[in-house]
Amino acid sequence: MNIVVCVKQIPDPAEPGALDPETNTLKRDSKLILDEADSYGVEMALQLAGEGEVTLVSMAPNNETSGLRTALAMGAAKAVLVSDEALAGSDSLSTAKVLAKAIGRVEGYDLVLTATESSDGYTGTVTEQLAELLQLPSVTFAKEIHTTEGAVDVQRQTELGYDEVEVPLPAVVSVTAGVVEPRYPSFKGIMAAKNKPVDEVGLGDLGIEAGDVGFDGSNQEVVDVSAAPEREAGEIIEDEGDAHERIVAFLDELKVL
Repeated sequence: MNIVVCVKQIPDPAEPGALDPETNTLKRDSKLILDEADSYGVEMALQLAGEGEVTLVSMAPNNETSGLRTALAMGAAKAVLVSDEALAGSDSLSTAKVLAKAIGRVEGYDLVLTATESSDGYTGTVTEQLAELLQLPSVTFAKEIHTTEGAVDVQRQTELGYDEVEVPLPAVVSVTAGVVEPRYPSFKGIMAAKNKPVDEVGLGDLGIEAGDVGFDGSNQEVVDVSAAPEREAGEIIEDEGDAHERIVAFLDELKVL
């Protein structure tokens, strides 16, 4: 089975982040790492692929490949990287359009895996947008995945447990953090990853106009960023026999009751 995994390279969460004062967006001019949320999709793909191949697809500035090399060291065979200055400021739909075109460069894939959402964006919408653009069935929040002849069986996480869903292949599936335990890249894998092919392309190679993505093509804009207000001290209620009445009145005021 040949599987495509969409992975995002993000600024290291362990280091202080910075915003561009002109655009109010996260600066991405330093070394980027593999989003931990995507490592689960990579591991799931490696376990499902068998004798097939795992191909990574990513969109990042400055032809950044550090995060991709981590996933390649885990065992993925190759990668497609889309990097173009015009992509800065792209919203989730623009991102899905770019990823869909990049996936189109991969021949004979059976399954597309993604995370449920990225650790630096948290929109949680790219998977469904991607499936619509690729005209493929999709399942979100997979906690367990099994493949059969021409189909994929998914246990889809819900608030009350899980749903059992079967869809025909090819399909798009987003995986939760608990679907598998990602492996650590071995030294051999790290060395091998340096020579694995990364197809670096720009918007022109994908047939996408610069004005359709980035800040110009985005349907959203960050107009202001401010610090969250400090939490105020709560009210202390000393029970003098009427504490329950005051608590009920407080909850009623909040429209909780």
